Amino acid sequence: MAHRKAGGSTNNNRDSRPKYLGVKRFGGQVVRTGEILIRQRGSKFRAGKNTKQTKDDTIISLKDGIVAFATKRIQLFTGKIRKVKFIEIEESK
Repeated sequence: MAHRKAGGSTNNNRDSRPKYLGVKRFGGQVVRTGEILIRQRGSKFRAGKNTKQTKDDTIISLKDGIVAFATKRIQLFTGKIRKVKFIEIEESK
């Protein structure tokens, strides 16, 4: 005869794998063409000069240079002004 009641199973042991999102190259860092600068969901940062936004909203560099962040005021189609963060590459000479 068992000396304990049968233990039940649990539903809480699963988790999704990490996505490793975020800024990968910070302001002032030297980057080469094709390097990933930011991995993101949605467009928290927008692609500026010498950068490109890919299908999954990742921002990559198009030229060798130095990373720079900028905040600009953009007018929406409704006329409202919104501050937007841009990431740019300043070409090194």
